[in-house]
Amino acid sequence: MRVDMEKNMSDDELIAIGRSILCDEARAIEAASSRFGEELARAARLISSCSGRVVVSGLGKSGHVARKIAATFASLGVPAFFLHAAEASHGDLGMVRKEDVGLLISNSGETEEVIVLLPYFRRIGASVIGMTGRPSSSLARDSDIFLDTGVEREADPLGLAPTSSTSVQMAVGDAIAGICARIQGLSPEEYAVFHPGGTLGRRLLLRVSDLMGRGEAIPVTAIGSSVREALFVITSKGYGAVVVVDGEGKLCGIFTDGDLRRLMERNGIGALDMPVENGMTKSCLTISREKLATEAVRVMESSEISVLVVTEDDSPVGIIHLHELLRAGLS
Repeated sequence: MRVDMEKNMSDDELIAIGRSILCDEARAIEAASSRFGEELARAARLISSCSGRVVVSGLGKSGHVARKIAATFASLGVPAFFLHAAEASHGDLGMVRKEDVGLLISNSGETEEVIVLLPYFRRIGASVIGMTGRPSSSLARDSDIFLDTGVEREADPLGLAPTSSTSVQMAVGDAIAGICARIQGLSPEEYAVFHPGGTLGRRLLLRVSDLMGRGEAIPVTAIGSSVREALFVITSKGYGAVVVVDGEGKLCGIFTDGDLRRLMERNGIGALDMPVENGMTKSCLTISREKLATEAVRVMESSEISVLVVTEDDSPVGIIHLHELLRAGLS
């Protein structure tokens, strides 16, 4: 009967349960935030100053949290790896060195597989940060730095499953990793080096020079040439524009298919025999090849144009179209 009643709960009742769980976990994190003090700074300074790696270990749900925290540290440029607590005592402790810092996680602070790691860390001279919800536990007592991740109750309807406690553990791990990133002065460009395969890496690593057309691909015509000649270059190169240069190869302006339409609206078919400078945009926007490709996107979108001339010493060295940037995953 109870199961049938729960199956018949309304959407509003289910939403209320979900919101309650989210609020309970948020309150647990907020309580931890107000509770923590100098131990956060000590933990971050210890990790930032170590010449080795952060060895993050735990078992069960705390083990899953430990794996995520290790990944967060690594993504922020802090060398770290996850050590499975159950495997550690069967040979994997050989990966740990005295230069490392252990971050051991156990909600009870008495998880046997985690506690047995402490003597080894002590024996080789590696420091230990203990993350547990019980200040009187073995892990809290025997760690160099104790981080109290205790919660009043778990957020699940039974108040038993690791929910609020694991949320606090993960949030505290994120906080320490974030402090370490600030201590080490991690820049967005350095962060992108650790994420070259995704959209973020493309946004922070791709330069204009990586995407621009160069050499024979640049649509160029000399000042004094006719609009007809310029149109031939526009159609043959596919950028919807032609770069106009003087006798020394210096940039004079740009003539686009939009400029062509406007010139023909005023002069009809006779516009084709006019000098290209009669319709070109003289003060055209340019960009350096060393600029981030995202900067080219910003300039184009803010100016409502689709092509930029890439210059060096006032001479065109490349051209880049908005479509190329969008194809590269930039927007």
